[in-house]
Amino acid sequence: MNELVSITVGKLLEQVANTYPDDQAVKYIDRPFDTTWREFNEKCDQIAKGFLRLGIKKGDHVAIWATNVPEWLLTFFACAKMGAVLVTVNTSYKVFELEYLLRQSDSKAMVMISGFKDANYVDIVNELCPTLKDCEPGNYVNPMLPFLKDIIFVGEETPAGMIPWNDLYTLAEEYPQEEYRAIFESIDPHDVVNMQYTSGTTGFPKGVMLTHYNIVNNGKAIGDCMKFSHDDKLCIPVPFFHCFGMVLAVMASLTHATAMVPIEYYRPTSVMQALQEEECTAVHGVPTMFIAMLEHPDFKTYKFPRLRTGIMAGSPCPVKVMQQVVEEMGMREITITYGQTEASPATTMTTTDDSIELRVTTVGRSMPFVETKIVDPDTGETLGPNQPGEFCSRGYNTMKGYYKMEEATRQVIDEDGWLHSGDLAMVDENGYYKITGRIKDMIIRGGENIYPKEIEEFLYTHPMVKDVQVIGVPSKQYGEEVMACIILREEAKLSEQDVKDFIRANMARHKVPKYVAFMDDFPMTASGKIQKFKLREMAVEMLHLEDAASIETA
Repeated sequence: MNELVSITVGKLLEQVANTYPDDQAVKYIDRPFDTTWREFNEKCDQIAKGFLRLGIKKGDHVAIWATNVPEWLLTFFACAKMGAVLVTVNTSYKVFELEYLLRQSDSKAMVMISGFKDANYVDIVNELCPTLKDCEPGNYVNPMLPFLKDIIFVGEETPAGMIPWNDLYTLAEEYPQEEYRAIFESIDPHDVVNMQYTSGTTGFPKGVMLTHYNIVNNGKAIGDCMKFSHDDKLCIPVPFFHCFGMVLAVMASLTHATAMVPIEYYRPTSVMQALQEEECTAVHGVPTMFIAMLEHPDFKTYKFPRLRTGIMAGSPCPVKVMQQVVEEMGMREITITYGQTEASPATTMTTTDDSIELRVTTVGRSMPFVETKIVDPDTGETLGPNQPGEFCSRGYNTMKGYYKMEEATRQVIDEDGWLHSGDLAMVDENGYYKITGRIKDMIIRGGENIYPKEIEEFLYTHPMVKDVQVIGVPSKQYGEEVMACIILREEAKLSEQDVKDFIRANMARHKVPKYVAFMDDFPMTASGKIQKFKLREMAVEMLHLEDAASIETA
């Protein structure tokens, strides 16, 4: 990557469509969606005009609550083309989390599917918006969600009060082309194009504001590390609603005109089928995904003739799994990326030219045009090679800030523009980084960031819970699992299952603790601070997790 580029996501898509009009852009293996870049660009133009005709304006926020369906991609690029901001919604959210996100993000519209796994999205939306079904589509009014006007439904039999997705194509015909092009041309690369909600390092989820400039350049740098070109084909089983799916996959593909083969949601057989049938050259995944494929009873029956590269990231990558993927899947050029949503997200990455040893034991070197350093968490002093400290980065990829949270933004981006990750890391003499732990207590379970405070706050609402601490404990499968340590009120009776059911009914599945321990007290410092690291040590011993705790990661 020789220089940073200043172009909007919409203009970049148009550029690729003009350069490679007849090359494959997006192909699904489980539905009739197979488009060239020209066709894909035209569909995105139609949806953009449909949004405008509906009354969505440049600068408005559009939430999307869906798995990796084609409409997700069309919504993202349509928003980028007409200047709206895409607000990504975790597919596992329940009513408690959805209400918070829609209210905090000031979303004017939401595109949604019928549901995913145990979550019925239609029921959840009707619980949150009880008068929606009695409203004319597009005329919804709710004082609790003052910005929300339109719910656009993807699927058969559109529920009452919602707008059918296909209506957007009809509406598009009514919107003047000249007006659309004027809006398209008015968008600035430094405008916000996406808001990703992350639990980050403190408190409730925050909307990370990412610009066209952030994600185009980060996508370009990521694709360069894998030597992507228009001859490549990337299988995408990671969710679009994360930066992993949206930037490391979709934007890295767009910047290199690489074909995309999305998987609606991860299933080992679907991914292996796509890799074989479509002869994909690359696939992304969190370690858990690769482990599930390698351990699948039918793994040996699949062949991956062209598979060479991809990214393993999202949570600490076990060295043994990296080596297996290289040897048994043929991914001799697999890479590791490290970063955070606030950094668009990649700050370091290995390349296909790095040795296998470096690619399985480190998270690579600084991305082009990104400064990185290790500092002493207490003094802020920059540390030398092989000294553990906090990882910090600075560059074009740093977010614009957290939406409507100026103080929280100041807490992570210092006055010199350095973004503080909260992660402990070391760098060697050659600039290769290793992540060694986390200063704060955020849990990363299979690539999902889980902030304990959010679960703790919710558990505090249970009438039998006196005190609670939520910690991450080691897991061979997911890197970490959630554990709730609870002190009950006097004479209260609560079972482990009661606690899990209480959370499961109100929060996303990945936040339900795998382990629940009832305690009389918590380990404290002399000044009365709870020692979470001691709780973790106790849990490792109590649950016999010593083997999982000793797994070596990059």
